[in-house]
Amino acid sequence: MNSIYFNEEHNMLRDQLRRFVDNEIKPHGDDWEREGKVSREMLKKMGKLGYFGLRFPEKYGGSNMDVFAWIILAEELSRSTYGGVSVTCMVHAAMSSPHLIYAGSEEQIDKYLPAIMAGEKICAIAVTEPSAGSDVGGIRTRAVRDGDEWVLNGSKMFITNGYYGDIYFVAAKTDPDAKGSRGVSMFIVERDTPGFKIGRKLEKFGIHCSDTAELFFEDCRVPAENMLGEENKGFYAVMANFQNERMSIGAMATSEAQTALELTIEHLRNREAFGASLMDKQGIRQRLAMSHAKLVAAQQLLYHAAWLDSQGHDCVQEVSMVKAHCAEVTQEVMYNCQQFHGGMGYVRDLPIERMVRDARLHAIGGGATEVMLEEVAKRW
Repeated sequence: MNSIYFNEEHNMLRDQLRRFVDNEIKPHGDDWEREGKVSREMLKKMGKLGYFGLRFPEKYGGSNMDVFAWIILAEELSRSTYGGVSVTCMVHAAMSSPHLIYAGSEEQIDKYLPAIMAGEKICAIAVTEPSAGSDVGGIRTRAVRDGDEWVLNGSKMFITNGYYGDIYFVAAKTDPDAKGSRGVSMFIVERDTPGFKIGRKLEKFGIHCSDTAELFFEDCRVPAENMLGEENKGFYAVMANFQNERMSIGAMATSEAQTALELTIEHLRNREAFGASLMDKQGIRQRLAMSHAKLVAAQQLLYHAAWLDSQGHDCVQEVSMVKAHCAEVTQEVMYNCQQFHGGMGYVRDLPIERMVRDARLHAIGGGATEVMLEEVAKRW
């Protein structure tokens, strides 16, 4: 890719990932969609190739690359046309496991990170609840200290990797008297912890091969050493990692839209109506050209925000713009692409039908568009 933002190392990573997606994901995606889960063997292959440790320090076995490595990972996975695969991998690699690096002790990192990077243990971030999503301060899950343990009670909802996951980074209130977002702490909860129960595997509109679950904590006893970071400071960890999450979603969204656009152009060139290729219709060409222009603008906003982050600048406003704008542009592009596929865009014979469903999540998950716009506005 010719871009001022990507260097030779980035381009090599992109080439490697593209081959991996072509050989290891595309041939199996339909099976995973039917099964409702991504193959663990494929995830282990990704781990063996180092894709889950791209941004982690070299001393832990990572590649110590910059934020653009995650952008590339999200983009290339999304080119597969299977949104559930990219969501599964990015939640593991960029949205949950970084909590361990940001706030974990050396003992916690030594215990959990090797298996996470190897793809042997898949992790999830458990913040959202039935009555609290983007409003992290509204969570009701409680953690009460009892000797050398913390006792968790509460529930979580819409947790990606929640049904088949192994390690969960859980937000809970440790100071019930604290107002708003204060008094939240993070905990490492393993799948087989007594009192931790995995509820329903949720049936979703899209991303069918990504498992999503509700979680329950009923007198769930977690060792005190499993607190992640400082007590009552978990909100700040969640907010810091939202930056990674939202840029990853921006990258997934725009890459899915780019792929849909390419598939649509190919379809229109081969589809004849009224004696000519549909691509010969000026109205269609111009509508797609405008979709392309909006998409490229969204991608450049994403890359600019990622560059600001890589330089250590405060870019909460820009990342919030990325999350809102990339998601909404993707909805528009997907609508046009499906529309220009005609009846074939509405049946499951072609990828576009699935891609339209999968892309809808980007405007909802990780902070709904409306919430992101408020984050932009409050920084005027």
